[in-house]
Amino acid sequence: MKTATIPPVRVEPEFRRELELAIQEGETMAEFVESAVRAAVARRRDQSEFMRRGVLAIERTKSDGDGIPADEVIAKLEARLKAAKDKQRRRR
Repeated sequence: MKTATIPPVRVEPEFRRELELAIQEGETMAEFVESAVRAAVARRRDQSEFMRRGVLAIERTKSDGDGIPADEVIAKLEARLKAAKDKQRRRR
């Protein structure tokens, strides 16, 4: 398979200097840029998948009618937080 190029990106000279300082020994700027772009693509793919699964879970909960009201969840979390703080105070 033939490779393709990523379009060049114009940046301010100060940012270019920062970029050059960030590059590790033996690493080229092209390798650094490719690594950064790959990481950004993976992060966006993961975010999209996370959102897709979240929307499906919400829809499933609504259709099944087995969700827990937010105020109940918050009340339980607040109780756990209070218990943890109380336990921490007793240790002192």
